[in-house]
Amino acid sequence: MQKGFLSQYFEGIAIKRLSSVEVNKEVSHQHEFNGSKPLRILFGSERIAHEARFLWLAGENEGFSCEGNLTWYDARESHPIRTEYRLYFKSNDVMDQARLGDTLIVAKRSNGEIFMVLIPSGSTLESQILWLFGVDQVGFDFNFQPIEDGHDPQVDFAVRYILEEMGIEVADPDGSYLDNILEPYFDGGFPRTSVFSELARRTTKYVSAYEEPDQTLLKWIEQEEKLFKRLERHFVSKRIEEGFRGKGSTDVESFIQFSLSVHNRRKSRVGYALENHLEEIFKAHNLTYSRTQMTENKSKPDFLFPHIINYRDMTFPESKLTMLGVKSTCKDRWRQVLAEANRVDNKHLFTLEPGISENQTDEMRANNLQLVLPKGLHDTYKPPQQTWLMGLREFIQVAKERQ
Repeated sequence: MQKGFLSQYFEGIAIKRLSSVEVNKEVSHQHEFNGSKPLRILFGSERIAHEARFLWLAGENEGFSCEGNLTWYDARESHPIRTEYRLYFKSNDVMDQARLGDTLIVAKRSNGEIFMVLIPSGSTLESQILWLFGVDQVGFDFNFQPIEDGHDPQVDFAVRYILEEMGIEVADPDGSYLDNILEPYFDGGFPRTSVFSELARRTTKYVSAYEEPDQTLLKWIEQEEKLFKRLERHFVSKRIEEGFRGKGSTDVESFIQFSLSVHNRRKSRVGYALENHLEEIFKAHNLTYSRTQMTENKSKPDFLFPHIINYRDMTFPESKLTMLGVKSTCKDRWRQVLAEANRVDNKHLFTLEPGISENQTDEMRANNLQLVLPKGLHDTYKPPQQTWLMGLREFIQVAKERQ
């Protein structure tokens, strides 16, 4: 196990596509997988009864998880020669979602925990998970993939993003060195996003928004994430110490509301922070632009180039107009951008989401939407996609040429 690498979180995986026999409830009610060699590498030769976490990674607001039991055993353990290993699980809400061709990953975590991860075939989450574990092809038989002695990427922005999609909180190294930076905020509340973004930029070393816009943006985002989580830890710890009690008993509703507020603050903050950092980079490149100005049907594109005045001037050439939508994660919300800025036929969308599926990017191309993301995330996409993707520096050049 190496701290700061994927092996800190996983030892190895066994992966396959589900066959019709395994998902057809009219054919099989046994809830078992044949114990092939890859599973034996993962579990060994001894009978094991183990709690597992089952995950259905189906996309935004659709995925969920549940706890369940696994049994790894030799169905012929009393036979002197023959072996017949099986992996048994009880019916549960996650595995009931299984369909022909879906990807199943049996993952052993470094702390001994077992994940059973079910992912719809052809989805963005499937593309992301396969990239994370370094898997090129998935067949209908289990294949074993080691981590530390095989594909063991460093936990950078993309790896952290996907791990968190799996519900795994990424362990940051000791962040006490950030306390001096954050101390002015310890006795208050969270500062406005614009203030926090400025703090992140000011405390990020060895970056240049002009020379290295792609790399600088990712470093700013990562620094803000570190600062945010450190400050969040301070406030959450303080609130937990105060307790959630009311009228002599535990106030469950207050705890739930507090938990939801933490979750919602995390989600809402990222998008605004990304827009703030992009704006600073555009300023560094002396780009003229308008941010969230109203066009048709009360829509407000995130960025218009060169300016909203030019957009509203019907004599200004449409070929000189550029629109950039900004979504930290695309999911299925990227289509919203298509309805913004009607005068711009070929729109641009900036995102931080790694490894979007080919199905999604093909649909974007068909709708004249150009995806833009930092160069450092391009390798999470498949080679045919990478030739089409645009980096931040490239987008800035396009906007400059048009203004």
